[in-house]
Amino acid sequence: MTEHIVSAFEDELTGLGTKIAQMGGMAEEALALAIEALEKHDTALASRVIDGDTRIDRLEREIEEQAIVMIARRQPMALALREIMVAIRIAAVLERAGDLAKNIAKRAFALDAETYPKSIIAGLTRMGRLALRQLKDVLDAYAQRDAVKALEVWGADQEVDDMYNSMFRELLTYMMEDPRNIGICTHLLFGAKNLERIGDHATNIAENVYYLVHGEPIEAERPKGDLTSVTPIDYLETDE
Repeated sequence: MTEHIVSAFEDELTGLGTKIAQMGGMAEEALALAIEALEKHDTALASRVIDGDTRIDRLEREIEEQAIVMIARRQPMALALREIMVAIRIAAVLERAGDLAKNIAKRAFALDAETYPKSIIAGLTRMGRLALRQLKDVLDAYAQRDAVKALEVWGADQEVDDMYNSMFRELLTYMMEDPRNIGICTHLLFGAKNLERIGDHATNIAENVYYLVHGEPIEAERPKGDLTSVTPIDYLETDE
């Protein structure tokens, strides 16, 4: 009887991990499509991302509800409890990443009829692909329970921040050179900030993977290279 209970609980934990993997795949796809929509001014693609966000939200609720039932029914301890708590945390982070991908996709509508230097959108696309790679890598680290790989993602957030700082300065220059650029540059700046936040969320997941494996948090201070926090832009709402 005890073996049966243990086996059933292990199946529940596996099912929880499967849902996290599914949700992670949906968040990755949403971000990839949002970047493409912005790059190509593809409003149809942007609409797909926006419409698909409800599925990510729904799955996050399912994971949370399943985790709560498991805690109440099984009263897990030690590693099993960490498995469940980390799943809840990662699901919440992925839900936020999905929201940010949706916000990036919305910029495709605002920029549809606009013209701007190709270097700007090229830089934004590079930043987006880097953030997407970070998200993919950290979800792989979670699936493999690989704390070393999680630490690599955690330490690489500086690169995303550096690209954001560069994009921020370039867009600010365009706005100062010609006030007519302010509207379009603001949309692009919001898009860049959303990508920077996705990089932060990947770092957050990495911290949770490390905690899951070792049972303790990363002791070092989180790497951070965003130098724009003293400017008004970070006081604006970037999550819609």
